[in-house]
Amino acid sequence: MKPPSIKFRIFLLMLIDSLIVTFSIYLSYYILEPYFEGYLLSKLLLTAGILLVSHHVFSAVFNLYHRAWEYASVNELLLIVKAVSASMISTMILVSLFTQSPPFFRLYFITWMMHLLLIGGSRLSWRIIRKQFLSDKDIEKIPTLIVGAGRGGSLLIRQMLTTPYMGMEPVTVVDDDLNKQGMSITTGIKVQGTGEDIPSLISKYKIKKVIIAIPSLKNNRYNEIAKKCEGMGVEVLRMPNIEEVMSGQLEVSQLKKVEVEDLLGREPVELDTAMISKQLTGKVVLITGAGGSIGSEICRQICKFGPERIILLGHGENSIYLIHRELTEQYGEAIDIVPIIADIKDKERMEKVMEKYKPFAVYHAAAHKHVPLMEYNPEEAVQNNIFGTKYTAEAAKKAGVRKFVMVSTDKAVNPPNVMGATKRVAEMIVQSLNDEDSTTDFVAVRFGNVLGSRGSVIPLFKKQIEAGGPVTVTHPEMTRYFMTIPEASRLVLQAGALAEGGEVFVLDMGEPVKIVDLARKMIRLSGYSQEEIGIEFTGIRPGEKLFEELLNEDEIHPEQVYEGIYRGKVVKCSKKDLSPILKVISYNFDKDYLLSVANKK
Repeated sequence: MKPPSIKFRIFLLMLIDSLIVTFSIYLSYYILEPYFEGYLLSKLLLTAGILLVSHHVFSAVFNLYHRAWEYASVNELLLIVKAVSASMISTMILVSLFTQSPPFFRLYFITWMMHLLLIGGSRLSWRIIRKQFLSDKDIEKIPTLIVGAGRGGSLLIRQMLTTPYMGMEPVTVVDDDLNKQGMSITTGIKVQGTGEDIPSLISKYKIKKVIIAIPSLKNNRYNEIAKKCEGMGVEVLRMPNIEEVMSGQLEVSQLKKVEVEDLLGREPVELDTAMISKQLTGKVVLITGAGGSIGSEICRQICKFGPERIILLGHGENSIYLIHRELTEQYGEAIDIVPIIADIKDKERMEKVMEKYKPFAVYHAAAHKHVPLMEYNPEEAVQNNIFGTKYTAEAAKKAGVRKFVMVSTDKAVNPPNVMGATKRVAEMIVQSLNDEDSTTDFVAVRFGNVLGSRGSVIPLFKKQIEAGGPVTVTHPEMTRYFMTIPEASRLVLQAGALAEGGEVFVLDMGEPVKIVDLARKMIRLSGYSQEEIGIEFTGIRPGEKLFEELLNEDEIHPEQVYEGIYRGKVVKCSKKDLSPILKVISYNFDKDYLLSVANKK
């Protein structure tokens, strides 16, 4: 049945209210007639007329005619009390002024009570009518299990019950708090177990969706819940942060899939915002590779600290356009955001940009990072990763930049591939530029794979799962370190603030993860079993290692300089150290010259 139009709803509510107001005052008069002394019919008509007008006025003031009463809650009932009370008080005052006689309080009190009961009842009946006759019964609702019986779970269940378009029916709730067992969240929706009971409840109620309604849940608990849902054909979702919901930034209904990032990511590290602010607030900051996965996130994080100007430098015009538009929409009035299309291999161009804008800090994220592609294109890896870094760093030094932070990789440790070898040489170049004559603090920050970056396995696995599989993994023992892009970018800023010059900082990547385990988790989160999608091993690609390292043995400082950040020892670059690295690069160039480049000779 089609719901009535807004105009018809308003007309119907006003008509019902008019009848209720008139009926209330005449019924009150009838009940109290034996107690009236000299209360004329004309005075009653005047009272009824004034009350009718004042009721409609205050109903408009409290917006009672434009509310969705089928979703009414305690807040709406309080508004009815305010509107009815205000109209009754104003009627008493006006009638007393017009008739020059004291108000008959008993009449007004009984009228007020009847008014509340009938107006509130009419609105409640609207909700009942909506539920019984106007509900979207043709919408197929998916049986859903809620994890968490706290504030988040209550909000979510209420939203599901009152919002048919969500297409989900809350069937049962689980919570690890034993005191909440058997508790009713709302009519018919009870807490029927803990996290351990999720598999049995899924089977019992034929659950198709599991929603985690505990925004503060630890990452290891996400993993445990996802494992319990493995192979049961359910989709695992999570609700947004309660603070974002309460502030109006997000709706409760804006559910998100539990992604592999939620399972692998660590708890966020608290940054020293005061230290970072000294480096960024009110300063000019330049980011190379600003359109890339890491570079663009570094830009977003820097903007939170209020720089005077941020320079987005990159070679690809489309990626620079996108990050420039995004930041301009959000920070355009507060920050001068300058897009620069430039190639870091162009020495003169880099010098002109540095000289023109004279940034306080440079974050060098531009690089070729794809291992197999660089095996096929070693000359481009050398030119971009080595000479591009050299030209950018030298231009920064010449322009008097205070901080130069190079984004490096764990593949620079004992590199068996071209990409890692060129990044290691780039680190050496950056370290060698940090001498006593330099006013620039040069530092490199090394970390492993980032989840969700353009070249990572995550987008590839998602596409393969959507296509029905199989998911391709190079080797069953292939192992990598992983970190989320925002976490890596924040720690890069913190490392830059800690830099004194010449260091190689290493981000704590947590425990290494087998790629095949990552594939299994993604299949599980998508609601499939490994048998349905399948995993196919394709063999190690050119230049790949089974295991990655973050530091050489002779580089390690065992203690953290900051939570999540280690400092590698400064290793002087010698021909002996550099020769095995250069052997990896098959591109024919003068290796003695490159050695001199790395040592700035």
